Amino acid sequence: MTALKPTPPSDAQPMYKKREPVHPKLVSGKFRSFKFAFMALALAVYYGLPWIRWDRGPDAPDQAILFFADGKFYFGPIEIWPQEVYYITGILILSSFGLFLVTSLFGRVWCGYACPQTVWTDLYIAVERFFEGDRNKRIKLDRAPWTLNKIWRKVAKHAVWLLIAAATGGALVFYFHDAPSLAYNFFTGHAPTTAYVFVGILTFTTYSLAGTMREQVCTYLCPWPRIQAALTDEDALNVTYRWDRGEPRGPHKKSETWEGRGDCVDCNACVTACPMGIDIRNGAQLECIHCALCIDACDDIMKKVGRPTGLIAYDTDKNVELRAAGKPAQKFRLFRPRVIIYAVLISAITALMAYGLLTRSTFELNVLKDRSPSFVQLSDGRIQNGYAIKLVNKRIDPKNIRLEVTGIEGADVSLVGEEHGDLDVEIPGEGVTRFRMIIKIPEDAVDGNDRLRIVAIDTETGEQDSNFIPFSSPRRN
Repeated sequence: MTALKPTPPSDAQPMYKKREPVHPKLVSGKFRSFKFAFMALALAVYYGLPWIRWDRGPDAPDQAILFFADGKFYFGPIEIWPQEVYYITGILILSSFGLFLVTSLFGRVWCGYACPQTVWTDLYIAVERFFEGDRNKRIKLDRAPWTLNKIWRKVAKHAVWLLIAAATGGALVFYFHDAPSLAYNFFTGHAPTTAYVFVGILTFTTYSLAGTMREQVCTYLCPWPRIQAALTDEDALNVTYRWDRGEPRGPHKKSETWEGRGDCVDCNACVTACPMGIDIRNGAQLECIHCALCIDACDDIMKKVGRPTGLIAYDTDKNVELRAAGKPAQKFRLFRPRVIIYAVLISAITALMAYGLLTRSTFELNVLKDRSPSFVQLSDGRIQNGYAIKLVNKRIDPKNIRLEVTGIEGADVSLVGEEHGDLDVEIPGEGVTRFRMIIKIPEDAVDGNDRLRIVAIDTETGEQDSNFIPFSSPRRN
């Protein structure tokens, strides 16, 4: 007999649910105004930073913020070389601890205001609202048949979305090349192929994430909602529905008393204002980004029904529980163990990086010993070792460096190509000089465990850098 494919029961749940578009309603209030202001500031900084100039002298890039230019990072007056990539690591660590600190104090305020996904989604929703109207009009338009009115509105919306996405991708590429030059070459067809490729990729991702995926990114793709639960506690400020005051909820008529019931009139204004489409009254949820738009929506309703505002507000879980138990709420605890730990770590790392930047050398010496052969015994009995020397000048002006070798008496030091034994080397501004050093030592002066110290000295400032290296001989090998 042939086995038949089992038929799933009629009540089986589907493995995939099609996305249901969220149409948040425009609300007015202090949090909505702040979000618009912060969005404008964030976009201005992102799009504008590559165009700010910073004079670093001749033959040096004059873009204030520039990444991977000749392998270096430029942050205004700070220049980070490839050998100093640990400073970039330090910046990333500081950013992480800063995010931890803010989350432990104010919950997911980063997600609600500063996250790039939130900023661009807010911008895309504003464009959508401009062409299609507010919530009810957008829902009605989506359900309406395709007419000329619907077509031009949809096409115009998506066209503007694509322009914003292209500008976003283009702006990011400008952080890696000189912005004015790249912009000119890009539109004249002379930019590097990689520029067109990355602008295309970033255009697609911005359009997709902010335009068509939106809340799904925060719910399914972003790991932060799952991490932040470990960073908050009952004393953290979160966007909170104060159920101790709002319950029991229900519709309310103007002539009815408020006795024996809560202040929530079950109007769903908080739900229709939410860009994630959730109900804040259901408590803490992974999808909630703490944008606080539900606060503005609820406050507006409370004013209309004559009740105090703040039914939804920034509050702590502890205070909600205390009020529900008939106890007075506590003041917000700013200084708590986890907050202090994060603040101390941030301060320590910042101080360490600042000290490193202020005291770092202006040049660098690197020495690599020849391995094959590790030594050569000359006809006069002396032992010869060879070393590859690299000097890096981290300043615009050229440097004159004098080399010295200490550690073994009687060392004869010479540089390949220098006939008169001159140990002075000039390094061009922001340049690298490579050469070979030959060291010869009498056989009776080595004992098999010798180490040399090669010292590079700036003849103008006296600044030094040095390397300790082994000296190979028959006794050592």
